[in-house]
Amino acid sequence: MSHFLAIIRRDIKLALRQGGGAPLAVAFFILVVTFFPLGIGPEHALLERISAGVVWVAALLAAMLSLDRLFQADFEDGGLDLLALSPLPLELIVVAKCTAHWLTTGLPLLIAAPVLALLLDMAPDGLAVLALAMLLGTPSLSLIGAIGAALTVGIRRGGVLLSLLVLPLYVPVLIFGAGAVEAATSALAPRPHLLILGALLLAALALAPWASAAALRLNLD
Repeated sequence: MSHFLAIIRRDIKLALRQGGGAPLAVAFFILVVTFFPLGIGPEHALLERISAGVVWVAALLAAMLSLDRLFQADFEDGGLDLLALSPLPLELIVVAKCTAHWLTTGLPLLIAAPVLALLLDMAPDGLAVLALAMLLGTPSLSLIGAIGAALTVGIRRGGVLLSLLVLPLYVPVLIFGAGAVEAATSALAPRPHLLILGALLLAALALAPWASAAALRLNLD
């Protein structure tokens, strides 16, 4: 457990020192959400109708900004080889890195999302559901993104390939995350969407570390 927590602390410190993580993701999130009212106009009904989708798409793109550095920096300086030789299984190392990625990227997005949703005139009934949906959905983004980051870790400038690999896998999280908010604002039950988001998170937590670890072993051999 001490090794697991040490990796989380190390990755958080590196993310903050490199200027990435929370500040970059939140700044990008704010810019993308702000551009939509400027581009389509201040019509209240239209902004309210698209608010859930806009917030989720912006959050999804913001979460991808630091994915390419999830394993790449350790791969380049040899730290990944040392981590692979450590007593901690590589699958748990992946979970630790995903946890650090969520704490530096997903958690700030979760905090900022309800505030930015107000800029898009989201109905008050949808704000709490948005926060809950992002609490369930953003960890899945980090876990799924780790698979793409592990597959492209040995490729120079693999950011574009990483996006092509990860974006299709993000679609279910986007659909059910936005659907939960739209259901709440339409006086419908958001519970089915939230349950599916929870199921996606459990599936990602069970499968993504194994797939990422296998990809890392392939690239380290």
